[in-house]
Amino acid sequence: MRNRYTTPLLLTTGILAIFVGRTMLAIHFHVPRLFNLFDTLTIAGSIVVLTKGHSKLKPVDWLLATGLGGVVGVGMYFATLYSAYPFFGVVQSNVGQAWVRGMFTFLATLGGLAIMRQGGPVQFHAANGDWRDMNRGILVGLVIGLPLAVLNAFALQFTQGQPINWHNPLAALLDAFQPGVVEEVIYRFALWGLLWLILRNPLPKQVVWLAGLLAMLVHTYSHFDDLLLQSPLIALGMGAVVALIWGLPPFILARRRGLESAIAFHWIQDVARFLVGF
Repeated sequence: MRNRYTTPLLLTTGILAIFVGRTMLAIHFHVPRLFNLFDTLTIAGSIVVLTKGHSKLKPVDWLLATGLGGVVGVGMYFATLYSAYPFFGVVQSNVGQAWVRGMFTFLATLGGLAIMRQGGPVQFHAANGDWRDMNRGILVGLVIGLPLAVLNAFALQFTQGQPINWHNPLAALLDAFQPGVVEEVIYRFALWGLLWLILRNPLPKQVVWLAGLLAMLVHTYSHFDDLLLQSPLIALGMGAVVALIWGLPPFILARRRGLESAIAFHWIQDVARFLVGF
């Protein structure tokens, strides 16, 4: 029994240590943002998986990963409404961010696909040519996501105390692919898969949902760097609300309807907030 729970406890402790350690260091030092840390760890894990499981990949997997990475890179280069935080405080320009985000998307997609080919928890229907399931998943993601996107826009207006400032709809549609694709590929596909690999032996029955829950919480609370530093209890409370309302839907969609459905849900959230100026 002790051995069964050792790995999950060590894993959870390590994740908490990153959150707590980064927050404590940020009091006195300039430290990387949580997204930088977890993105990089996920990409490192994806590279490890690829060194062992690249033979499981199909030609279409390489094409999809290259395509997604290219779309993200080009989109970041021309982005006007979306601005990424400087990567490790160094990479700031759109050109630099385009390379980093494009390459991270490429590697995370390959890592996630290598795990999917081993029976991983999230399906990428396009990689299997399941176009009907992909289209249905996208539609479901948009239908579920639209009312929550409107709610998100009003919530941001209330919490930030700023009026709505309408922006170019085309720019909102295009720039929303940055967080929509990159974060879902890294956290809902690659990280969930990596956690599944780590936990599947000690907890085979609970692994899918436990790994997904951990990935969701990492993704959610990585948005609260500054608030964790200024008001930890408020950050914990707000993170719980965000996880419940905007974290659980893509978590369930990714598992039940595939990665494309989670991307569609996430994308429509950011379309709405970019459109109204947040």
